[in-house]
Amino acid sequence: MGFQLGNLYVEKGEKVCGFLKLPFTEDELPVTLIYGQEEGHTVLVDGGIHNAEYVGIECVTGLAAKLQPKDIKGILILLHIVNVNGFKARTVSVSAEDGKNLNRVFPGDANGTYTDKLAYFIEKEIFSKIDYYIDVHNGDWFEDLTPFIYCVGNAPEETVAEAERMAQAADMPFYVKSQSGKGGAYNYAGTLGIPSVLIERGCNGMWSEEVAASQKDVKNILRRIGMLKTRPTLAEMQMRVPKHMNHAHYVDSEKAGCWFPKKKAGQIVKAGELLGELKDYFGNVIEEFRLKEDAIILYQTISYSVPENSPLIAYGHYDICIDDMGNTHQHTHDELHKHRKEHYDDHAGIHSREMWEDMI
Repeated sequence: MGFQLGNLYVEKGEKVCGFLKLPFTEDELPVTLIYGQEEGHTVLVDGGIHNAEYVGIECVTGLAAKLQPKDIKGILILLHIVNVNGFKARTVSVSAEDGKNLNRVFPGDANGTYTDKLAYFIEKEIFSKIDYYIDVHNGDWFEDLTPFIYCVGNAPEETVAEAERMAQAADMPFYVKSQSGKGGAYNYAGTLGIPSVLIERGCNGMWSEEVAASQKDVKNILRRIGMLKTRPTLAEMQMRVPKHMNHAHYVDSEKAGCWFPKKKAGQIVKAGELLGELKDYFGNVIEEFRLKEDAIILYQTISYSVPENSPLIAYGHYDICIDDMGNTHQHTHDELHKHRKEHYDDHAGIHSREMWEDMI
């Protein structure tokens, strides 16, 4: 008995490459299906949820070319580019058809606009068939990023535990447990009981040697969950086990202006150090950004132009947080820095408070 995904069909022991037809548009999604010679889990690996994040797209495309049925136990769905509409139009993070960010609309809407319908299709036609999910991302053209991995944290206990086990197979310095349960593809999949992770490698809208590193992470996660049968080569050996970064926070601008970051992603910054300045159109400093605790910069905006109420810096640390009054207290991951706003309109370049971490 074979496996059917929309108009694509694969028999046991076979590999099929083709275009998955969408019922609401002429756009088609490039997909590779690999059905191993042994039964096992069904796993989705995708790139291009954000269409200008090319490391993820090239990671999945390269894996699809290399992996064969003899390597796989179960069924592997490799979705090369999810937002192919935006990819073709060379937009940044959004579909060309309606200007919406796909990672903001799950579970979608069959009666909505293009992006809503795409999310709905993925949720109904693909998420309903899978046991695990690996979503491959990187920093967009305006973002500087250090490698790390998200796993779902707002999901059934057993789902969170298995997602955490997946994340620990990546060759990264740390992982973050997301507390968002909606909007993002992998977040929403987690609420359905699907252990899910989101890999972050590469930035500035470029694909580079980070592609090979992302492929290594995907393959080691597939090995961890019992899908990939091959033994890791020396180059694929996991050299470090990521540590759980207990606290992640997000800093937004309050005003529009010109952004001058002072640090780089991956740097450790001391409490009180200047992270960046926002200047007006005459060169006057209108906002300074400093932290009240030692932290590591996860990713940050590097574009000169910054809209009002837009993301600037994401940072993380391990131990105790310090609030704005100078008192110490324990934070959960979803508590936010004082500059983060309650609600934003996505199409205007501003985002709901739960979705900042899914920007990249």
